Amino acid sequence: SCLRQFTCFDFLKLSRVNLDPLTETYGLAFYLQYLVRWPEYFLVSETPWGDIQGYIMGKSEFFQPKPGEARRESTWHGHVTCLTVAPEFRRLALANKLMNLLEEVSEKKNAYFVDLFVRKSNTVAIDMYKKLGYTVYREVLQYYSEPAGGDKPDENAYDMRKALSRDVHRLSIVPLSHPVRPEDIE
Repeated sequence: SCLRQFTCFDFLKLSRVNLDPLTETYGLAFYLQYLVRWPEYFLVSETPWGDIQGYIMGKSEFFQPKPGEARRESTWHGHVTCLTVAPEFRRLALANKLMNLLEEVSEKKNAYFVDLFVRKSNTVAIDMYKKLGYTVYREVLQYYSEPAGGDKPDENAYDMRKALSRDVHRLSIVPLSHPVRPEDIE
């Protein structure tokens, strides 16, 4: 397989990968925003014959300060917005490779940590992230909305983090002792 930056032509090949029920699918404008603003964080794994095996989409950002507060430098971080691998290409360490590339980009940008949100029920992904060095920073109540008309309640998420080399004392990953609501996320 080939790991490379995502291009506009890759949008034409995403459907098969995005059919997984645990993959969040966004509108085209959302994907384009990431491709334009953070192209170095939008990476794809491709077969030799051109099929998309999986992709990762992320960004670098500060947390927004509350009114009257100054922006804290220690909130500069990389964020994984979406990571998915097509079912037939799982268990090949593609997700690990994509995560490592995103972490390398975040290191080059001098970020303190990388964070991501994952469904609390997605134990396979949680275990993979833990093996990659991520820890649960906090639980976010009712983060994932279920489709309208569905009979399932909204699902909680884990906000998982991995400290990078700039966070020498690993302060960015000290877990919160209580869950938060989506509107309380910085």
